[in-house]
Amino acid sequence: MNSATIDSISLQMQPFLDCEQMKRLREVLKCAITPIVDLSKHASQDLIDLFIEAKQVEGCSFKTLDYYRNTLERLNTALRKPFTQVETSDLRAYLTEYEQKRNSSKVTIDNIRRIMSSFFSWLEDEDYIVKSPVRRIHRVKVASVIKETFSDEELETIRGNSGSSRDLAIIDLLASTGMRIGELVRLNRSDINLNERECIVLGKGNKQRMVYFDARAKLHLSDYLGQRTDDNPALFVSHARPHTRLTIGAIELRLRKLGETLAIQRVHPHKFRRTLATYAIEKGMPIEQVQKLLGHARIDTTMHYAMVNQTNVKASHRRYLE
Repeated sequence: MNSATIDSISLQMQPFLDCEQMKRLREVLKCAITPIVDLSKHASQDLIDLFIEAKQVEGCSFKTLDYYRNTLERLNTALRKPFTQVETSDLRAYLTEYEQKRNSSKVTIDNIRRIMSSFFSWLEDEDYIVKSPVRRIHRVKVASVIKETFSDEELETIRGNSGSSRDLAIIDLLASTGMRIGELVRLNRSDINLNERECIVLGKGNKQRMVYFDARAKLHLSDYLGQRTDDNPALFVSHARPHTRLTIGAIELRLRKLGETLAIQRVHPHKFRRTLATYAIEKGMPIEQVQKLLGHARIDTTMHYAMVNQTNVKASHRRYLE
């Protein structure tokens, strides 16, 4: 007997059962007639490997895949039982113990919960288990914190003290496109269209998208590229020979030191991205277009990045409510 049999039985019973009853019937039938998976052939580590392969096919980055693998392997070590026998209480106990022992934030705990949910839902879809034990574990409530953006004065101060044409071009590109730092370091010279002030970036999930930069970024990019004497195809390279492609760490370190010198708090690549999103929303750009500009798969992610400026809220209150 197979899934076709289950579908046939469900179809015949549909007139007599409501949605919840039908759902329960399918679970019972699946448990009763689906061949039990041979656990000796599908150990927990094997299931992790298969899940990672599935996520890789979906286009997840290597960084994301490593995070998934490390999280699930820690879980596997702690549980000491096959994933196919794990219950909701086991996972709740693991999350509680993890938070207490490591003094982890609610954000970290919810990230672990999301990975567990994705993994056990995959096990359910692949018929390794009947029902995901994570279904009854709800999203962890996280305090909403308004993250800082750069003011116009801070951006001008950073630009004015960047120190080199390369660093100035990096700052302008980050500030005007809102691209991720990982997208920036992967750019090649051939990806840049100076005449149209646009470039193609490779985002999360290996998805390409077009981003746009302003006239100031164009001028500084032209100036920087005009000074280059190397033949490296990378858009941004080190000053010292052999002029290797800049890494994420190198740019983050340069920006952090610049912020410390200028007494500007938390100068990092992602703050430029958040600043662009916030300014775009405040100036009336439709949220769907901001979403496309930033390369977000979900619009609520865009709303999380684009925090409303509190000064504008105060001005609107005085205008409309006083």
